[in-house]
Amino acid sequence: MTIRPVRILLAEDHTLVRAGIRALLQSLPGVEVIAEAGDGREALRLAEIHRPDIVFMDIAMSGMNGLEATTRIARDLPQVRVMILSMHANEEYVLQALRAGASGYLLKDAGTAELEVAVAAVARGETYLSPAISKQVIEDYVRRVGGGQGGESPFDRLTPRQREILQLIAEGRTTQDIARVLNISLKTAETHRAQLMERLDIYDVPGLVRYAIRIGLVSPDH
Repeated sequence: MTIRPVRILLAEDHTLVRAGIRALLQSLPGVEVIAEAGDGREALRLAEIHRPDIVFMDIAMSGMNGLEATTRIARDLPQVRVMILSMHANEEYVLQALRAGASGYLLKDAGTAELEVAVAAVARGETYLSPAISKQVIEDYVRRVGGGQGGESPFDRLTPRQREILQLIAEGRTTQDIARVLNISLKTAETHRAQLMERLDIYDVPGLVRYAIRIGLVSPDH
C-alpha cells in the first residue's frame, strides 16, 4: 500500500528563507511541498485551493500576518493544520499562536531532525512546540485556557477587520491607504480606526505600533 505524503503549504515572505525551508522539508521522507505563499492573504487563497495537510506559517508578513491567516484557516478550513514558524521563543508570541488555532510552533533555527519530528507530530493530529520554548509558556497557556475568559487579551476582543487595520497602521499605512487596500470607504476606515483605538485604549499611532510589535503582529524592522 502506498502511503500518501504529507502535503505542505509554505508561507514565508523572505524568498531565500522560504527556499531554504522548502529544501529542508523536501529532504524529509514522505513530505511534499505543494505550494508557496509570500503573505497571509496568498496563504489563505492557496490553502482554500490545495487543502494541504499542514501550512508552515511565518508570523511577520506584510499585508496580512501569519497569526491572522492562522485564525481564518482554523475557522474556515479546520482540517488544515498550521505550524507557526518564528525566530522568537517569546511567551506572548507563542500564546498568540496557540490562541489563533495553531497546531505547532517551530523555531526557525530548528535542525532537520526536529523538523521531521514536528511534521510527524502535527500530521498525527498532535500539537508540537519546539523544546526551546519554556515549560512556563505551556503552563501559562493551560492556566489561561482553564480560566476561560479571564485569559482573554484585548487583542482577542478585536474583530478580524480591526486586527487587519491594526497591522496596516503598524506598517505605516495612512487611513487613505487602508481604505484602498481593504476596498472600503475612507469614512469606514476612519470609523474602524477609532473603534480599534477605543477597544485597545491606545489613542496614538506610535502606541499602536509598539503594541503591534509587542504581540508579534509586525516585526520591529517593518
